[in-house]
Parts: sequence; C-alpha cells; structure tokens
Amino acid sequence: MIQSLLVRILLSPFSLLYGMGVSLRDFFYKRGLLKGVKFDLPVISVGNLSLGGAGKSPHIEYLIRLLAPYINTATLSRGYKRKTKGYFKVETNSNATVVGDEPLQFKRKFEDVFVAVAESRTFAIPKMVIQQPDLQVILLDDAFQHRSIDPGLNILLTEFSLPFTKDYLLPAGRLREWRSSYKRADIMIVSKCPPEITQEDKDYFIQELNPLGHQKVYFSYYKYLQPYHLFNQDTKLEFTPDMEIILICAIAKTDYLVDYLEEVSWSVKILEYADHHYFSSFDISNLNGIYSKFESKNKIILTTEKDAMRLELHRKYIEDNNLPIFVLPVEVAFHFEEAEDFDTDVKDFLLNFKG
Repeated sequence: MIQSLLVRILLSPFSLLYGMGVSLRDFFYKRGLLKGVKFDLPVISVGNLSLGGAGKSPHIEYLIRLLAPYINTATLSRGYKRKTKGYFKVETNSNATVVGDEPLQFKRKFEDVFVAVAESRTFAIPKMVIQQPDLQVILLDDAFQHRSIDPGLNILLTEFSLPFTKDYLLPAGRLREWRSSYKRADIMIVSKCPPEITQEDKDYFIQELNPLGHQKVYFSYYKYLQPYHLFNQDTKLEFTPDMEIILICAIAKTDYLVDYLEEVSWSVKILEYADHHYFSSFDISNLNGIYSKFESKNKIILTTEKDAMRLELHRKYIEDNNLPIFVLPVEVAFHFEEAEDFDTDVKDFLLNFKG
C-alpha cells in the first residue's frame, strides 16, 4: 500500500502534464473549435474512462443480442493490437492479426452482424453505410474518449472493484480522462459486480457516482456459461469439484474470472500475459510443458473467448499435441431486475432518434 502510494506521488507530475493535454482538448470541444461528427443513423457508444478491463465487449454483445434480431446492427472497433492499419470489414474467416481479437469474436458469434475495424471512426462509418446501405444502428466499441464522433447514446462503464471516482489520471492511475468527463454519459453501468449485491451497495454507488439528472445508473455482472472446445463448439465441458484448471489468458484483469473458477474447481493455475498479447510458439510450448507435468487425471486448459481468437493461430501445434483447450463464454446480466429498464432505454433512444 505504501509502495503504491509512493509510486503514485512520483508519477503525479506526469499525470498533471497529461491532464493539461486532456483539458486543452476538452476546451477546444467546449468552444466549438473541435466538433464531434453526428451521423444520420443511430450510433451507440460503449466505453469507459479507465484503461481496459471494465467489460466493454460483453456489453457490446448484450446490445447485439438485444437489437440484431430486429434491426440491421453493426459494430465498429479500433481493432486494438492488430498488426494492420486502416479499414477492414471483418469476416468469419478473418485472422486476429489482421482485424483484432474482439472484432473477430463478435463476427464469429454473430455472423449476420456487420463488423468493421478502423482507427478513424469518422472515416469508417460512411464506408460501412456504402457497403451496407440498410444499416440501422452502429455500436462503437471503446469509444467514450474518442470524441471525433458525437454518439446519440453514450454508455459509460465503471468497475465495481475500482470505480473511476477512486482512480487517477495516467500514468499515476488508469484514467484516460478527468473524472468529470463522466458528465458526457447518458447511461452509466457499474460493471463486473459480484453475483449478489445489496440495496445498500446500490445506494452507495449512486451517491459515489453522483449522476446528473438525465443519467441512469445500472449494475451488471457476468454469467459464465458452459465451456466448449477451442476447435469444436459441440464438445462441452462440465466443471467438477476435483478438476484442476490451467488458465491461459491475456486480458486486462483476471480477478473476477479467477474468483469464479476457484468456486467451481479444485485448483487454478494462471498463465497470465499482457492484455491482447499474441501468444508465441514458446508460450504454447510452455503451456504444453506445464500441462504435461500436472499429475491429475482430471485436468484441462481453459481460456477466454477473446484469447481463443489468438490461440487458434497455433492450431496445428495444439492439435498435434492434443492439448484440451476449452473456451469459457460469458454474458452480461443486470442486478435488481433492471434489464428490462435498460433495454427500454436503448429502444426508446432508437424509436425517438431523429437523424
């Protein structure tokens, strides 16, 4: 704790310089010197103030499940850590190195949804409309701080374990903008809540977040579903109390996931890498070596859906060595039976949208 405080103090001058740059940009937007582009079709942004880990992708998938059965839905991401530049339309047979892991995950799970990646969202949206003129809504992934687009509905996520109100600007903390930037949000979601929270928890967070009069606050958590084999989704896995799990993952935060796995298995060994890390041949060979040394007969390798997009780049090695890698799917659910209220807010925005 003391060490963390000292590091924060040492980094605070750099955070101040960073904050001055953020404030200058905000000043330009407030004065109209810079303006976010508005489009003639509904755009919904899902983002957060902090660096990764708030659960943007599962919330995008929630919106896809809500909207795609009824209207032509698209997602647009930057394609973080992909090894290409420019605009790409994502196909089911795309490669994670070309389009990024999360956009590929969206396309594999929702084949009928238009998925695209581009650094410039203002360039990408007109191109998407040209390619598919009947698009009716675009979901922007991780776009809260990218103000070149002015979305019609701005959804801000903040983690239950570390809300933005208790975080600090980069590099002393994880905030990409000043805390006051939350005022641009239309909806705030406290994400990755424990499976059970009390009314007191809810009241505390609402007081902590201090929403403006027009802002709604919701509380979401993860529901983990039945794991499936990396290369055969028809092959399912049941967790058992004597199971030993090797978890290989490259996500921003693992605490929430590990807490769940420790409840449903005997033990969990974590092979943890930086967020969006592209697994090397050495990483996969190391995984094989660790798996081989486990003496238990009831042992499996587990990964996340996002990591699966990058692990499949080593398909030949994994199949040649018969590594039993399973993927753990996740979905978002809402506390206090407020899913219907959230859904209504989104639908009302679409029904009342005027381009």
